[in-house]
Formats: sequence, C-alpha cells, structure tokens
Amino acid sequence: MTKGLLRQPFFIVGTVLLRDTVWNHSTPFARLQPPVRKIIHCDCDCFYASVEMRDDPSLRGKPLAVGGRADQRGVVATCNYEARRFGIHSAMATAQALKLCPHLIVIPPNMEKYRIASRQIMDIYQTYTELVEPLSLDEAYLDVTASTQCKGSATLIAQEIRARIFETVGITASAGVAPNKFVAKIASDWNKPDGLCLVRPEEVDDFVAALPVKKLHGVGKVTAAKLNKLGAETCGDLRSWTLQELQHHFGSFGARLHDLCRGIDVREVSNARERKSISTEETYTPDIPDLAGCLALVPELWESLSGRIKRCGAEGQIEKLYVKIRFADFHRTTAECVGSVPDIDTFRRLMDTAWHRSPQPVRLLGLGVRLGETNSSDQLSLFTDQAV
Repeated sequence: MTKGLLRQPFFIVGTVLLRDTVWNHSTPFARLQPPVRKIIHCDCDCFYASVEMRDDPSLRGKPLAVGGRADQRGVVATCNYEARRFGIHSAMATAQALKLCPHLIVIPPNMEKYRIASRQIMDIYQTYTELVEPLSLDEAYLDVTASTQCKGSATLIAQEIRARIFETVGITASAGVAPNKFVAKIASDWNKPDGLCLVRPEEVDDFVAALPVKKLHGVGKVTAAKLNKLGAETCGDLRSWTLQELQHHFGSFGARLHDLCRGIDVREVSNARERKSISTEETYTPDIPDLAGCLALVPELWESLSGRIKRCGAEGQIEKLYVKIRFADFHRTTAECVGSVPDIDTFRRLMDTAWHRSPQPVRLLGLGVRLGETNSSDQLSLFTDQAV
C-alpha cells in the first residue's frame, strides 16, 4: 500500500467497517434507476492556496487567500482552512476578508502554475477511466463502473488517486464515492480536507434524507429560503411533497427537486461536453417592484455565477457578459457586452440598461457569461483585478 494512503482514514456512511462494496447490476437498490454505477467525485483541497503553500512552505499554518487586491476591488478566489476559521470564503471581497482577518496574507493568482498542476491531476484521473468529466482545473467526476483496476473497487481507486496526487503534485485531495454524481459530490465534502467518503447504494436513502435542502444541486440562496419558508428544511421534509406540488411552486425545476431529494440522479459522466455559456438565474415571488430592487439582488446572483465559473474552470474562456430579465408581463430582454472578467459593476450597468427597456416589475433575473476558446496563460482569472 502506498504510504500516502495512510495519511487520514476515510469515512464510510452507515458503518465503521473499512471495507468496500464492488457494485454490480445485481446490487439491490430499488430507489435508483439501473444500472447502478460507481462514480467518484474528486477535487483538491483549496487548490490555488494549496499550490502556493506547496511552493512556499512558510505560508503553511497562516491565514492565506489567493485573490485580487483590496484597493482594486478584488475578491478572494480561494483561501486555506486557517483563513476559513475567520469566516473568509471564495467570492468574498478582499477588503472584507482583511477586516475579518487583518493579518491575512493575500497573494495574486498564478494561473499558469495552476494549469500545470491541473494537467498533472487530470492525467492521473485518466489512467483509471476514459469517462472523466472535468468541472474545474482540479475537480472532476469519474465513472469507474467498468474499470478493472484495484479489483474493480471504486473506493480503492479513489484512495490511489488521492495518494498519487499527493505524491505527484504535492497537495491533498478529497473524494466521494457513490452510485451517482449528486451523492458523490456531496460525499467528497463530507470528510474534508484530505478525506474520503463512501456512500453505498443501500445507504443513499438515509444519507440524502438528512441533508439540508441547500445542498441540492441547483438550489441557491433564494430557492433554499423559499423551500424553508414552505416548511422544507431537509430532503426528508421535501419528500412529503408530490411532483405536482413541486412543479407548481418551482416549474420545471420541481421535477429535479423531486428526484434529488430521493437521491436519484441519472446524469451520466460525460467527457465530451463543450460549454458555450454559464449562467445563473432566479425567479422571484412576489415580483421585484423596481430597478433598485433588481440592483440589490445583483451581488447574490454574481456570487452564484462566480462559483459556477470557477467550478467549470472557465475563467480563461469568457468573451461576453450578459444579464437577462423577464418582466411581470413575461416579456424578456437581454443586455450584453464584451468582457473577459465578470466584474460586478459591469453587471449592474447591464441590469440598468435592460430594465429601462421596459420599466415595470420583474419576475426573473439572470447573470451569465458567454464562452469562447481558452485564452492565453496571460488571461486574468475570474477573481483577479486588472491592476494585479
């Protein structure tokens, strides 16, 4: 066994036995549609910050953030766990982060260095399966259902991957192993940092039932607040709702909520996806009465969009920024401009332009970016400021 495998024990939901299940089509699990798959979600712990601490060991043990300068309206791209203890998180304004932790060390991103580490990590993933779906520079889904490595054990594969990342790249990674993408991603956060969590098919039901609804894929702050107001705090609570009731309150997304709260996710791991845009949007009840109300909601939408861009590793592909408005009369309008950095003030200006085309109450707001080819290594990260 590789020495790196022993750095931290892994966690298995519902049992203390450190053994693995080799899943196959005969594994009893009525709640998920067949076939039962073996999915790994793996991502590195505070990736940018970990690379910086690897290259400068004097940074270890100190609150560290990678991001833009406070005097240039920069924001935090990521931070280490020492910084998180002060309440600092990604997409937070650097100025606010420094108020929470005055001795915070802030360094600008080095995207070329992170891309080199990313290529090493992706090479490791691809030695176990061709079905690798990257979500960001360091994060990916792997479908190892058909893999014969490690005797077909998804848990042993995940252990090996984590050990190889540590030995090759010099940083730690966490992984979740489950029968679908949704549960695997939740599981990868369960024992961070440097952890592994296995959720067997027969354990999915209880595991998901206890999750707060905000953990559901696609549920942002606004939707979570609406669900809480309607009496659904956990996925178990949400299961008491019929499909028709969920669709009444949340439209087409209601069907997705109905499946996810039961641990059902039939999405396949795809290595051929080419994104053309990334966006986030929210429907508001009651309608937003005026422009001031719309502008007040931009920061929340911007934070959600920023997180999605980072998870997709699309910081270097942004070509345009846009906002979408659906008015109370269901008329829609979109305003966009050329830009490679999704600056919050630009979104505010676009929102102003779009709203004045038909000044009236608003039902839906959205922010997004349109993507092109990956830019050169000099392309600024999402969270850097042009003066950095």
